[in-house]
Amino acid sequence: MKLNRIILIGGLFGCVALLAQDPATVNQRREDQQDRVANGIQSGQLTAGETKNIEGQEANLNREIKDDRQADGGKLTWAEKQQVNQQQNNLSNKIYQDKHNANTAHYGNNEVGQRRENQQDRIAQGVRNGSLKAGQTARLENREQGINQQVKADRQANGGKLTGQEKKQINQQQNAASRKIYKAKH
Repeated sequence: MKLNRIILIGGLFGCVALLAQDPATVNQRREDQQDRVANGIQSGQLTAGETKNIEGQEANLNREIKDDRQADGGKLTWAEKQQVNQQQNNLSNKIYQDKHNANTAHYGNNEVGQRRENQQDRIAQGVRNGSLKAGQTARLENREQGINQQVKADRQANGGKLTGQEKKQINQQQNAASRKIYKAKH
């Protein structure tokens, strides 16, 4: 929610009223960026690795904001707000670049691919509704990225297919990832 403020500018011919918008709050920008990440996860525009990197940067920024607020009695100084705004701008640009590069998450129409997509949707939902914090999301995406790399390596070793044993192993990893997602969200 942006607040409007009227600014009066005096001059030779009297006062002129201009409508100016206050910049979004730090917390509102965080929420907006989390929504953009969630949309990118759900649409496949962000891969697990890209999401992990973005969420890691966001977790670091969140810790910095928390530390700055604790040091200044719960408030950010003007200089800190400017610094956070610049960091949020950089993070916003990173989200845009990652969502619009050639990398996309392809899950396929098989059981392994469908589970990966379902878990990405669950993570996106947690990001969107606030039940997952940036650090939690980064850890979950790290796990998802590891599973994705394992599937890719197994398929490369077997001419594009997974053996029964590899499917079983991936299924066990996905079960563990699913439990981690549930725990993190609850």
